Amino acid sequence: MRPSGRKLSELRPISIETGVMKHAEGSCLIKVGETHVLCSASLEDRPPPFLKNTGLGWVTAEYGMLPRATNTRNRREAASGKQQGRTIEIQRLIGRALRAGVDRVALGERQITIDCDVIQADGGTRCAAITGGWVALRLAVNKLMKAGVVTTDPLLDHVAAVSCGIYAGQPVVDLDYAEDSEAGTDGNFIMTGAGRLIEVQMSAEGATFSRDQMTELLDLAEAGVAELVAAQKAAL
Repeated sequence: MRPSGRKLSELRPISIETGVMKHAEGSCLIKVGETHVLCSASLEDRPPPFLKNTGLGWVTAEYGMLPRATNTRNRREAASGKQQGRTIEIQRLIGRALRAGVDRVALGERQITIDCDVIQADGGTRCAAITGGWVALRLAVNKLMKAGVVTTDPLLDHVAAVSCGIYAGQPVVDLDYAEDSEAGTDGNFIMTGAGRLIEVQMSAEGATFSRDQMTELLDLAEAGVAELVAAQKAAL
C-alpha cells in the first residue's frame, strides 16, 4: 500500500492554472498533489551572445525554492551568495528538456527564459517544473505567433516529465516525498507527447534494479506522461 493510498499506476491530482502572472509572456501554476510550482516565460528579442548571427533561438531555465517550500526553512541561496549544486543541476535539466521540443531555427534569434519557482515541495519538483514550464513556453510562443513575429510554430511537440521508482519492492509512478525518501530505486522520465524519450535519470538509492524493473518503470512513465500531456492540453 502506498502512503497516499494511490494505486501503483496512479498519479497525484493534477491542476494547471494559466495566466497567473500579469507581466510574463506566459505563466502557469502547476499543482501535482502537494507539490506546487509557479512557472513563467520571459521573452527577449535577442539571443545569448554565443548564438549571435547564427539564426538560432534559445530556451533556458532557472529554478528555485521558497524558503518554506519544505517542512523546515531553507536559507535563500541569494543570502549565501551562490546557488547550490542541486539547483544548478535541476535548472540545466529543465532547459535541456524544453529545448528538445523546440525548432530553434523557427524560433529565430531570440531567447525565452523559463522561471520555475517551487512554492511547496512534496516530491517531483523538477518533473512538475518541466511539465508546467512547457505550458508557460507554449503561451509565450502563442503570443509571438499571434503578433506575426514567428510564422512557423517552433514547438515540435509537448514535453512533460514524471518520476517513477521502486517503493516497498513495487514499481510506482509519481512519487511523493514519503515514497521518494524511502525508494530503493528512483527515476525521472522526460518524454514528448508522442512518447519519445528526451532524458531518463535513474539511480539505485537503496537497492540495485533489474532490466525488467526498468522496463516496468518505463511503461508506468509512458502512461503517466500521457496523462500529463492531456492535462497540458486541457489547460491550454
